[in-house]
Amino acid sequence: MAIKSDKNKEIIPTKNLWTGNPDARVSLVLFGDYESDECAKVHRVILKLLEAYHKKIKFNYRHFPLTQIHQHAHKAAEAAVAAAQEGKFWEMHNLLYNHPHRLGTISLREYAREVGVISKNFLPDLVESKYGWTVRADLLDGLGKGVRNVPTLFINDRLYEGRFSQPEISKAIDMEFHANRPKRA
Repeated sequence: MAIKSDKNKEIIPTKNLWTGNPDARVSLVLFGDYESDECAKVHRVILKLLEAYHKKIKFNYRHFPLTQIHQHAHKAAEAAVAAAQEGKFWEMHNLLYNHPHRLGTISLREYAREVGVISKNFLPDLVESKYGWTVRADLLDGLGKGVRNVPTLFINDRLYEGRFSQPEISKAIDMEFHANRPKRA
């Protein structure tokens, strides 16, 4: 379900934003927080996995800002959603994880320009929390799935409980390929 903005224009939710092969048999969904150092490490692992499994997996990122300990995480998530409205989610997402300790409003505006966001309303929308409910929808969805901390990864809708290293996640992905292999006639 898309969330309507104040001007009745539907806001593209992050649950609809995937990278990789849309027809892949293995999906990764990560709930994360842009201000978390651990999430930044996992982000780098995910990038390597997307490269290694070229077109064999798909990836979706969902926002789960831990606002009690990360005061800029929610606004950074809103900035990513704002960028998504112009097709620049993944560019903004990567840039935010490259700068997890520079997530103030002025930095977010600079990042938006850097990735090509052209909306003159980017900063006013951020200040007015136009995309706050979209971020909250991710958070509530995560809570409904049992997410309590970040990073939390789901592989084919199953909670991944291993180490967040490339070799360990690769093993889990390979197991999914084996489990989901098409049956021969």
